[in-house]
This record gives sequence, structure tokens and C-alpha cells, in this order.
Amino acid sequence: METKYIFVTGGVVSSLGKGIISASLARLLLARGYKVTIQKFDPYINVDPGTLNPYEHGECYVTADGHETDLDLGHYERFTDIRTSRANSVTTGRIYQTVINKERHGDYLGKTVQIIPHITDEIKRNVKFLGSTGEYDFVITEIGGTVGDIESLPFIESVRQLRWELGQNCCCIHLTYVPYIKAAKELKTKPTQHSVKQLQEVGIQPDILVLRTEKELPADMRRKVALFCNVSPESVIQSIDVPTIYEVPLTMHAQKLDELVLTKTGMTVSGEPDLAKWNHYLEKLHNADKVVKIGLVGKYVQLQDAYKSINEALFQSATYCDHKLDLRYISSEKLHDGNVDDVLRDLDGVVVAPGFGQRGIEGKFVALRWCREHDVPTFGICLGMQCMVIEFARNVLGLEEANSTEMDHKTPHNVIDLMEEQKTISNLGGTMRLGEYVCRFEPDSRAAKAYGATDVKERHRHRYEFNNNYRERFEQAGMKCVGENPATHLVEVVEIPDHRWYVGTQYHPEYSSTVLSPHPLFMDFMRAAIKFQENNN
Repeated sequence: METKYIFVTGGVVSSLGKGIISASLARLLLARGYKVTIQKFDPYINVDPGTLNPYEHGECYVTADGHETDLDLGHYERFTDIRTSRANSVTTGRIYQTVINKERHGDYLGKTVQIIPHITDEIKRNVKFLGSTGEYDFVITEIGGTVGDIESLPFIESVRQLRWELGQNCCCIHLTYVPYIKAAKELKTKPTQHSVKQLQEVGIQPDILVLRTEKELPADMRRKVALFCNVSPESVIQSIDVPTIYEVPLTMHAQKLDELVLTKTGMTVSGEPDLAKWNHYLEKLHNADKVVKIGLVGKYVQLQDAYKSINEALFQSATYCDHKLDLRYISSEKLHDGNVDDVLRDLDGVVVAPGFGQRGIEGKFVALRWCREHDVPTFGICLGMQCMVIEFARNVLGLEEANSTEMDHKTPHNVIDLMEEQKTISNLGGTMRLGEYVCRFEPDSRAAKAYGATDVKERHRHRYEFNNNYRERFEQAGMKCVGENPATHLVEVVEIPDHRWYVGTQYHPEYSSTVLSPHPLFMDFMRAAIKFQENNN
């Protein structure tokens, strides 16, 4: 069959959940046996989100091939178990960079380079690239931002052109907001009507409308929207708030979103999607009657999206352990020796978060020392693992001024140091150790037992590494380097075997934890936290 292209656009306001709708539709199509992939087109001029502050855009997600991407790709992978790549995430900055490089190279044969056709052609090439591989039945493309934004116009124009080029192999879904005016006790459809009108003004008639709402939409209101927006009444779907985003595929299927898409792209609808495993997860989620308390120590705790993949990995592992997650965000900037006992003593486990820079770092050392001395299950990720090493060097090895050269380039004990190949790099974007690398474990280590394997591949996003010159001293004192890259011998995992669960990973295991395949390290950590709770009780 020819590849079908589905475009998901948004209107009225941002953050309505285009990524969740796209991922939910992908889950439904996969459950029907189709081969599906999703891509995100972001209208900002950054080449990728790698240099963006998490407060600006949430976490930076990393694909297996080492591309720094929008956090929506994390949703795509968690919902679908599909491995994304550089091809699944495109920004305005990357489009313009490519076009300008082609112009400098002389590829346009002296022609004036313009938005149309050169920028739009490059966007269309990227849209169709995954479909051209022959691997997929459906390519779902989410257009970031909202219709009417100046920066989105080249993407919307490209979608308009593709509508004509692809014919019935194309379907447009538009997500809008229906606000509830509390004082008037009324739902208002006018913002949706205006949003669709804007889309129509640039030449796109949506096939399906998804209306985000906090209140149930009456049938007559949905018929009104259909009438004013030139769509059939059955093509107006509500996306009402649900207790968990993982229920959205079920609410979409209940309103036949997957069947609508199949019909509108000329496909035959037969049978029901196989959602048995998905429903099993939701059943465990709803039936969990015990609570596990986990503390997440970091400096971006005011914005939960800054640690989105970690949050979800903890949520998934708690669910599979038949517990509800009570996740407590702890600001490392506010943590000190005077309050650490009050803040951490009621927790069943602690995760020390990744990040960059000096801010909040001393609070992480305080948390790690307290957890190590009180033998609380503790998981350090990336910078969290590096902080484990520094705290151990200071308080066990007696190297009081030990540090990372990221924080103190004059430290006499650089137990964490810049990778040699990084020392000549001045650009920040896309220059770290990024993507998937092999890690080999000591066979009897806790990490190896958790994975049930000695060789795994995990994703990285960092510049600094454990300094192997100190490795022997750490191991003699009780912190073992149990995982390393077999090609470079860079340390990937440290643990203290004499403790209940005290493990640090240089890589980011949270990136590869999904709803149907929770990450084995998070599962092992969660089981340790629950056992610790039971022992205390």
C-alpha cells in the first residue's frame, strides 16, 4: 500500500496536547497491525532544543542516533515503542540551515532563494522522507505551535501543497480548545470556529476536529461546530480531561478516531485494535492500592516537564509494581545540612536528577550523603551519578576539594573531568556525547542482574566523564565501577554493593522506558524502594 500521511495542527492556544493525540492515534493504528511512525515539526529557529533552558521548552529528549529533540518524541516512544531518530524531529532552524548551505554550495544554480518554493520544498522533502523508505503505512506529522503564528506559516503552506499532491493519501486533524466560562456556566465554540477559519484562509480544510475541553460537549454543540467548520458531525471528537494521558487512546477509539482516519485515507475498516496489553497496564494503574514515595532532587523542580521522561519512567515502574507513585519534587537549591533529614526521612527512595552547571549542585551532595549514610535506595542519573562520585570522593576518600572541572576547573581532584575530545570544542549545540553507546557490566553487579544481561545499549547526553585515574581508589573504598564502554573504557555505571540500592548511571535510562516495556533499572529501583518501605513498616 502507498504510505498515508496524517497532519496534526493546533489552534487557539499551545500545549493542548497535539503530541498526546498524535501518539494515541499511532498507538491505535499500531494495534490494528499497521506500521506507523510520528514526526514533529517545530517552528522555532533553534536548530534543535539542545541549547534551550528546560524552563523554556521542557526536557531535551535524545534519540538513539544522537539527535537532541523536543520532549514530544518521548511521548511518541513511550506510547508506541517505536525508536525515533533525527528524521523524526525537524525545526525551522534546521530547514533554513539546510537551504542556506545548499545556496552557498550553488545547488540552486543562481536562482533567487525564497520561502516558496525553496523553504517549503525542503519542509516537504522532510515530511515525505520517512514515507519514502517504504517501512511505514502511516506517517503522522505534528506541526508545532498554533495556526496563525507567523513562524508556522511555511509549515502550514507546505501542508496545503501536500494536501493536493497526496490526494486521498492525506488526512488533516486540527486540535482546538473549547473554553468553559465559569461565570456564565457556558462552553464557548467561537475560538474553535475562528481557528478553523484561519486554517481555511491559508487553504486547508481539516478533515477531523479534536476539541480539547474540561467539560462534556453536548451533541448539539458538536453538530454546531461541524456546521460552521465544514466537517461531518461524526468528525468532531472531544478530548476531555482524563486522569492519565494513557487513557487518551481509549477515549479516541471510543469516538472512532482511528476508523475515521482509515476511512478518510481510503482504507477498509475491519475488526478492533488489539489493546490487551495497554488495558492491562491501565488496569494495574487503576487497581494499585498502595503508595510508594519517591523524591526527585533537582534544580528545575518548578517545571515538571524538565524531568518528563524520569517522571514517566518512575510512574510506569511504580504501576507495574502495583503501587501508586507519590513523586515529591525537591529543590536542590534549598537543600542543606540543616533541613535534609526533615525533607528526606519519609521517602522510600531518592532520584538525583541530571542537569548542567553549578546552581543547586551542593544540595545534591547533601542529599546523596544523607541517602548513602542512611542506606536509602538511591538512583543517580548523568550529573546525578557524577555527584555520587564527587560526594563519595569528599566524604569517604577524604578528598575534600574533589569536584568536576565543570564546576571548578582548578580543583586538585578532578574525579569528574572533561572528555579529551571535548576540550577544543567552543560550540555548545550538538557537540556532547550523544545517543546510544554500548555498556558492559560486571556479571555479578546489581545493574547486570537488573537487566538480565551484561551488554546493553543506552543513550547519553553529557560532556564530562568519570576520571579513570581515580578508579582504583574508589573501588578499594567500596564504590565499584560496574559498567563501562568496552571500546573506550569510560565508566558508565557505579554502585555501592554493600548498600540496599545505590546506583549511578552516566547514561539516561529514562529515555528508553515505555508504557509496555518499563526500564529494568527503574523497575529494580522501584522494587528496592518498596522493600525498604516494607522493612521500615
